[in-house]
Amino acid sequence: MERVRITGLPDDPLDAAAAFHADWTSRLRAAEADLLLAFPAADHTHRGWRLAALQMLARAIIPRRINAVSGGSDTAIGAAADYLARAPGLTGQLISLDDEGAGAVLPPPS
Repeated sequence: MERVRITGLPDDPLDAAAAFHADWTSRLRAAEADLLLAFPAADHTHRGWRLAALQMLARAIIPRRINAVSGGSDTAIGAAADYLARAPGLTGQLISLDDEGAGAVLPPPS
């Protein structure tokens, strides 16, 4: 699964959605591997557009998979990637990570 760190988005959710579609969508559609997008942490106003974009991309790139995380440290993103690698049916999901305030986000691999 290829990890793609999404950067350079404005703080305003509407502007961020426009920038994401303008700057990232074509690249993501052209990728040849399953993808894990890593968005920076953001407040609740960004969840709707991120999830909608992710779900549309998931439909567009079948049979490849695409999922995303929001926030979290590199360790938490790695744990999410490990989890998703063991869940081949999951695609189009947005997982919010908070390993600094909520404790362990995902259990360690068994």
